[in-house]
Amino acid sequence: MRIILRPLLVLLLAAAIASATGTRSRAEPSRVLSIGGSITEIVYLLGEEDRLVAVDSTSLYPPSAHELPNVGYLRRLAVEPILALAPDLILAEGDAGPEAVIEQLDAAGVALVRTEHTTDIAGVGRKIRTVASALGRAADGERLAGEITTRATALSQQARAHPNPPRVLFLLSVGKGAPLAAGRDTAAAGIIEAAGGVNAISGYEGYKPLSPEAAVLADPEIVLVPDRTLEQMGGPQAILQRPEIAPTRAARTGRIVSVDGLLVFGFGPRIAEAVALLSAAFHPGPASAKPQ
Repeated sequence: MRIILRPLLVLLLAAAIASATGTRSRAEPSRVLSIGGSITEIVYLLGEEDRLVAVDSTSLYPPSAHELPNVGYLRRLAVEPILALAPDLILAEGDAGPEAVIEQLDAAGVALVRTEHTTDIAGVGRKIRTVASALGRAADGERLAGEITTRATALSQQARAHPNPPRVLFLLSVGKGAPLAAGRDTAAAGIIEAAGGVNAISGYEGYKPLSPEAAVLADPEIVLVPDRTLEQMGGPQAILQRPEIAPTRAARTGRIVSVDGLLVFGFGPRIAEAVALLSAAFHPGPASAKPQ
């Protein structure tokens, strides 16, 4: 049976933890919990990883983040294990949750800073500034945000200058049922466009099961998948031969691109690398955008 802490009990637990660990200045947090892979990358980029007491399961880069305690998946958080770590600052992606847990953490008096959910390059800069400011490193955050977004924007402009941008279908998962395909206002759509492609699905927002009819109508030239999906399905041919994908141009030409999901869709400080990587895949040849 799952036990859910009520708000009053959460407050009492938080007070006990604060009493045991002593009072800390919110201006200089020393026990930071990072929820979201891109958030953790920013903390490391700023050289503040020594402050981290835990991360979530999407914090896969850099590899040293794996050595930290893990509080689970960012959208399925629980109050108890987080408060047990006595953080004096929680840095979280905008879509971390569930919302009831976020509200309980806020009610417990823990400093909690959430970044906005972004699907564009400019949003990465805002995310870096938010994290840096929360850590007392606003000036460094401003500098890094400017450097990273300037480089990524330049690569994106170069990629988008290519003629005949390919239609790209992103599949979030492929299993026993219909694969989930990315529509508008998704990280996949944002990075596809930034890298000089066209998201093949424009009829809906978010991720929805892909029907054979919708796949034929989308008629992608390229199928884009995370590495994990490719492995789960046993390789590119297994995906291209699915009934939803087989009638498309991508299947006929064998064009499937597999990428590191956190790198490409995380919209973190490696955004320029993500744009360059996808641009090279979308527009093969000497004119493709390359990492600098």
